[in-house]
Amino acid sequence: GGICPLGAAGLQLLYGPWRVPGPVRRVGKRGAGEWEQISWDQAISEVVSRLSALRSQNKPEAVTCMASSDRGTVAQLFARFMTAYGSPNFIGGVSADDTSQIAMSLEQGERASVGFDLENAGFILSFGSGIIEGWGSPVRSIQAYGKWRSHTGNGGPTLVQIEPRMSNTAAKADKWYPAKPGTEAALALGLAHVIIKESLYDTGFVQSATSDFSEWREMVLDRYAPEDVSRTTGVSAKEITKLARSFAKAKRPLAVWGRGKGTAPGSLYECMAILSLNALVGNMNQPGGIWVMSDDNDMGWPRIPQDVVAENGLSQARLDGAGTDAYPLAKYRPDALPKVINEKPDAVQALLVHDADPYYTLLDSNEVARAFEQIPFIVSFSSYFNDTAAHADLILPNHNYLERWEDVPSPAGLARPVFGLAKPAISPQFDTRYAADTVMTIAKKLGGAVSDAFPWKDYPSLLKQTLGENWSALKKSGYMEQRPERPGRFAFYSKFQEPIELQGSSYVYPLTMIPVELIRLADRTVGNPPFCTKSLEETELKGGDLFVQVNPKTCFDYGLADGKHALLETPKGKAKVLVHASEGIMPGVVGIPKGLGHTGYDDYLAGKGVNANMFLGVVDDPISGLPATWGIRARMVSV
Repeated sequence: GGICPLGAAGLQLLYGPWRVPGPVRRVGKRGAGEWEQISWDQAISEVVSRLSALRSQNKPEAVTCMASSDRGTVAQLFARFMTAYGSPNFIGGVSADDTSQIAMSLEQGERASVGFDLENAGFILSFGSGIIEGWGSPVRSIQAYGKWRSHTGNGGPTLVQIEPRMSNTAAKADKWYPAKPGTEAALALGLAHVIIKESLYDTGFVQSATSDFSEWREMVLDRYAPEDVSRTTGVSAKEITKLARSFAKAKRPLAVWGRGKGTAPGSLYECMAILSLNALVGNMNQPGGIWVMSDDNDMGWPRIPQDVVAENGLSQARLDGAGTDAYPLAKYRPDALPKVINEKPDAVQALLVHDADPYYTLLDSNEVARAFEQIPFIVSFSSYFNDTAAHADLILPNHNYLERWEDVPSPAGLARPVFGLAKPAISPQFDTRYAADTVMTIAKKLGGAVSDAFPWKDYPSLLKQTLGENWSALKKSGYMEQRPERPGRFAFYSKFQEPIELQGSSYVYPLTMIPVELIRLADRTVGNPPFCTKSLEETELKGGDLFVQVNPKTCFDYGLADGKHALLETPKGKAKVLVHASEGIMPGVVGIPKGLGHTGYDDYLAGKGVNANMFLGVVDDPISGLPATWGIRARMVSV
């Protein structure tokens, strides 16, 4: 329990054949894997030449930068570069944490992160959160589970899992409620109905620390009676009532939000319903509850100088629509970008990608592939030949995580802000450089105001200066805890939208396909090393074929056979898969693992299975503007 599977396979990430050994330039067709090694001076000169040309044409906004996050010094350096250069199009990744922040901006008047005190909770009600599947910080979540189970007798907390399939978390829970996918918000409000009607809520907390309860109470009592919620969710009214009472009467009850690993934004409606349960029982900002922490990303750096070109470029609307009148609450909308590019091919003339793999991770893979073909110049700063790097024109490789200094902001879901400092365990093994140093070098060679925005000598000195008086302590211990700065009163939000509708006709596509996240299968910025892939079950991957999980009743209804091939099709894509018949998933639901189907990397990973994102379209939440996609309608036929 001291390290996650991906970390345990870290030596393969360090020495594996998917490492980019030094700067390379594409010489063949994109994705063909044909490269020539070039010097760092050549690589940087080519980037500077391209970016200088766009600035001379007064088109700085035609440059876009995509990153996995905007947190930490390196991500903020890339964001700073984009602002100094003159483009509003720095686009960070989005997750359940982004949805939680928007929820808090509506419920507490200030954008804030939400932490869950798993370690001290007495009753954990998880709405599809894969607590032992890699949710939040995997090591922390697994250790919290171990702490729960170390209690003997009646002293340990209760874990209840709500989701349509028996994940590892559901299998290890004290109780599993298989609910229809997409109905989690209705179930949360059905529980609230019982708690309110039977006066089981914390009246003192509600009266002293919340607002707008009367209107929310009326909405819940009017629309979410257990009998109505039962028809929606498939959970009986009797079980809903029983669960509500158990949750409300428990010591330190905690409702956890964020499906799977918490990497998908999900529905704001669902997030707010679940967070409201915690407010209803008064378990906020105290041990065993949720902690709301102000979102502060200020590095204390000097103001960014801007010339006329930058000012004009920054006055242009963001390509992803985030922060506009249509989506004022969203900071970034990465999944919206491919459609924009496909509708307006000249919108992005150059794409810089740091610590992200959008070619693989964005929804609707076919749309993404078409968009990448429209972009004239793509630069990756990846340490690996991932899917995005494989379709780039230049790769300027970063040091591996074991080779570099870097600050580590608090992972999502922690109940206390924890700031970490990663230290090199080994000297760089290849001709790589800090991505931060590379982007600063590019800025300095562009000259003028862009260069003036980067007064630092190099990244290690910038990092030391930024951390200031904390540098010595962090260098010694590796991390430090910070006190959470909490926003004010919690406002119950009663303007709920209708649940997000799945794409596709139920007549043509009678099944519901949902993505499944496994702790042994990395599905974000870094792909699976061979050690992790070898640990997959024989009912998950066979040779190059991916298994999808299907209930035996569904197999019978649609003529599917266990272990045999079938064609899985949605409105967005289709592929041949293997059928794994299992009672561990609800009838009518198809579970497809995320993390396979790569086109990058090497023979150990490329070409194995299919990418779940090729089946999934983008469905935007009407309020947050983030993808609320949790599944899609599908059909399967035996082949």
